[in-house]
Amino acid sequence: ITRMHFQWIWLCLSVVIISSRTAEIENEGTLDADVEVENFDKQSQEADVDRKKFSLETVYQTPKPTGEVYFTETFDEVLTGWVLSKTKKEDTDDDVAKYDGRWEVEELKENTVPGDKGLVLKSVAKHHAISAMLTKAFIFDAKPLIVQYEVNFQEGIDCGGAYIKLLSSSDDLNLEYFFDKTPYTIMFGPDKCGEDYKLHFIFRHKNPKTGIYDEKHAKRPDVDLKKFYLDKKTHLYTLVLKPDDTFEILIDQTIVSKGSLLEDMVPPVNPPKEIEDPSDKKPDDWDERPKIPDPNAVKPDDWDEDEPSRIEDPDAVKPEGWLDDEPQYVPDPNAKKPKDWDEEMDGEWEPPQIPNPRCETAPGCGHWVRPMKNNPKYKGKWKAAMIENPNYQGIWSPRKIPNPDYFEDPHPFKMTTISAIGLELWSMTSDIYFDNFIICSEKEVADRWAADGWGLKKLIASANEPGMFSQLLTAAEDHPWLWVLYILTLALPVGLGVLFCWPAKKTDEDIDFKKPDMSELVTKGELQQEREELEDYEIEKENEDIAEDGKMIKAACSLVKYKNMNRTGSWIALPIITTSEGGEDIYDEEENEVADGTQEGYKSNKSGSEDEMKEADENTGSGDTLLKSVRKRRVRKD
Repeated sequence: ITRMHFQWIWLCLSVVIISSRTAEIENEGTLDADVEVENFDKQSQEADVDRKKFSLETVYQTPKPTGEVYFTETFDEVLTGWVLSKTKKEDTDDDVAKYDGRWEVEELKENTVPGDKGLVLKSVAKHHAISAMLTKAFIFDAKPLIVQYEVNFQEGIDCGGAYIKLLSSSDDLNLEYFFDKTPYTIMFGPDKCGEDYKLHFIFRHKNPKTGIYDEKHAKRPDVDLKKFYLDKKTHLYTLVLKPDDTFEILIDQTIVSKGSLLEDMVPPVNPPKEIEDPSDKKPDDWDERPKIPDPNAVKPDDWDEDEPSRIEDPDAVKPEGWLDDEPQYVPDPNAKKPKDWDEEMDGEWEPPQIPNPRCETAPGCGHWVRPMKNNPKYKGKWKAAMIENPNYQGIWSPRKIPNPDYFEDPHPFKMTTISAIGLELWSMTSDIYFDNFIICSEKEVADRWAADGWGLKKLIASANEPGMFSQLLTAAEDHPWLWVLYILTLALPVGLGVLFCWPAKKTDEDIDFKKPDMSELVTKGELQQEREELEDYEIEKENEDIAEDGKMIKAACSLVKYKNMNRTGSWIALPIITTSEGGEDIYDEEENEVADGTQEGYKSNKSGSEDEMKEADENTGSGDTLLKSVRKRRVRKD
């Protein structure tokens, strides 16, 4: 019973742990979704109907800016203000140089928001270029610059970009001739080719001395960008430039990179104050060797450089049964010359070679060669030991001189004014979705704009998320090793149930414990005798306890004599034991002698006398009194 009780306890604990872990996974999925959807536990068909109803009942309103903006675009109405490029890309073959990639304005393929449309790149392996003028030019002065837009790689992304360019303001800017070399101030957005996932932030900085523009690239974000490119969800990309020459890059309103325009750009905005002198040359006697061969070292006389590194093993013996005359490969006897074999063109036909079947049962075939082993005498080419170079002068480097091109731009935030936005892209994947562009100076305006557009897309996408089972299957498709984890997870509760609930086999010990031992069966008389002997033993133990306490127990002999007389027909007087003050036992020799004499008399006359019986009865009465007192004492002691 105790064993089964523990088994049920373990089974219950296992079920509770597994159930708790499953509940945690489901709770995490609910928290990530950031949306409460009722009746998610119904059948999949009902869930699909609910999701359709949810999408149809969603009321979409075109986002409206709530503050000062420099540019906004939702693509919900007729595409106005956007200009397709009519030029060609330079330094490219004429077949692909033309910007003839197709653009469309349409809704998302998945998680559609009725009425919400975006600009979609449709062509594959073509150059695309489209641009629009800002509502008003942005001047880098005292206000921050915030650029924000949405991207959805609806078909994933193999090789291509989804970045935007903020075109520099100039008098000769013509959007119909927008191409890859059109001057821009900032380039920002995702880009991917192969396994290289990038999030560009590049700005063109003007050298105050030469007037030449150089590209400055922000350092790579520390986060893994792969999931944003492959999950086929709409993501929000935000760039924040501040007048204090700092920047922040956000994805889905979470900062993924930040830094300083002065310190975290490659190459740095400001050149070094000193540079290496290009005319400086290393002296001919400059010694850069930290260690040199010992000039005093001498090769030992017994050093033999001609010894090979490996030699034949002289102790090797050819295995018994080695077939020296059998080749390792023989022509295939079942091979036949092809019917279309032309000996004039193909040469003489020869059957293919196959392993010799006779060699399969033998240690080997063909000419036996001794195996090779390392040569114990091999030392290799002798080289002198290396010692510290007394003439070591360190690694030479040219001297430093003032940088003639040095300048210091304390505020690189003050970039070239921007007046247009453009997308100039090449992609090997179609259906790249762009939506809800905004350029402003207040973060609150951009956040509100994102809530009305991207926030609604995220809400619907979360509501349409597949159940946990579908997510597990999807994850297993990307990572097949997860199947092993799933199988183990399902097998664990089954195994625990079988282990703890399956009836245990009876062991030999259990059978022996329950089987009565026939050799130990006793009769009723023998059982009564053993019970009486046990009582006698208990009385003797109590007598010893009383003796230790310093009390005399002379009456004990009478009780014992009576018991023995009833059982065997004779009585034996035991020595009366007293305890002195010192704890030593004193035997009553006189009583012992009387008892011996009485025993001898009884042996001569088996019937016994009535006086002796009376005396035994009297002793029995005193014995019973003592037995009661002894039993009371034993109860109190227990």
